[in-house]
Order: sequence, then structure tokens, then C-alpha cells
Amino acid sequence: MNKIEVNLDATDLKIMRLMQENARINNADIARELGMAPSGILERVKKLEQKQVILSYHAKINPVAIGQKLLSFMFIKTTDIIGDETVGNQLAQIPEVLEVHDIAGDDGYLIKVRTADSEGLVELMRNSLSKIGGITSTRTTIVLQTIKEVPTIVIPE
Repeated sequence: MNKIEVNLDATDLKIMRLMQENARINNADIARELGMAPSGILERVKKLEQKQVILSYHAKINPVAIGQKLLSFMFIKTTDIIGDETVGNQLAQIPEVLEVHDIAGDDGYLIKVRTADSEGLVELMRNSLSKIGGITSTRTTIVLQTIKEVPTIVIPE
């Protein structure tokens, strides 16, 4: 992620907290909560979007409801030299890969993968990962149970 420097005031942080809790909250409700005019909230939200503080809005879908029951993390070793993102960019193109992280240590990447089941995971490895040149090995951890998984970040007071 690119480094950005943005000056955020207490009102910006309050707006971000409210929007992170409920991305569908409207400007009038935020304004009422903060004691401001809806037009002022709209202007601030637009500025937060322009400054790339607010990146996007999403609906969180229950993966089990659509048959995506297996969550896995994979450590991937590559022949990439430091700073080369070739393999990482190819991993990011695979639909089942939810996250790609360039990590320090013995492995080059850590990816988060969601498939229907173990057969789907094997298929992903055979049909997608095996076609990416530069991958020398993988180590997979299958999640048995998720205790906590939130898409939110801690916004300071």
C-alpha cells in the first residue's frame, strides 16, 4: 500500500468510525450523530475518498452461504528477488486468493485462500499455482475454526 500523509481531525475520525461500523449510514444520520449539517458531512466524506483514506465500500458476504467453506493460508517460496512483485501480482489475479502479502522471512508470500472444500484447494494448486513460474514451494495451513475475523481497523480517538 502506498504511503500517504493525511491530516485527520477528530470529526474525520468520528465519521470514519461511524462509516466503518455501517457503510450504509447516510449523511443525515452522521450529521445528526455529530451535530453537523449533512452538506458538511458530504464534503468531508468526499475529501476522505479523494485523499484515499476511504478506499471503498463493501457488503460482507457469509462465505458458507455460497459454498466457500474452506479457509486456508499458504506460505509461498519463490525465486523472486527482493522487490520483484511478479509472482505476487500473478497470485493476486487468482479469484480464490483473497489476500496476498509480501512477507519477511524464509517465505516470499503469505496468501489467504477460500475454496469450497479440500478438493477445491487441490484444484487451485494444480490449475493455478502450478502455472506460476517462480514458485518453488508452498506450505498450507487449513483453518479449522475462525474465532475472530473482522474487516475493520482500530481508528484512534
